[in-house]
Amino acid sequence: MKNRTATTAETPEALLNDLRALVNDAELMLNASPGENGCEAITALRVRFDSAQKRLTDFYTITKNRITAGVKYTDEAIRTKPYQALAIALGAGLLVGVLLGRRGK
Repeated sequence: MKNRTATTAETPEALLNDLRALVNDAELMLNASPGENGCEAITALRVRFDSAQKRLTDFYTITKNRITAGVKYTDEAIRTKPYQALAIALGAGLLVGVLLGRRGK
């Protein structure tokens, strides 16, 4: 599978922080009194919003591609060794069942 490291621009935390900052700036602009800098502030906010929207779209596309690659890899592994996959699933189910059974007592 591909390398799963992400740059800081692609991490969900960085994207969420940017979106929070954008929302805070929008709230400050709405609460501020209208002045001659209103159009400039709206334009700057719109540019930041468009940039955040593009980054979110890119992040979604990258994540979707990674998930699709993982699903294909898993499907291929199961098809090449079905009995091992069945044994692993049985073992995991048994382990979860034992742990849940102990929890109920």
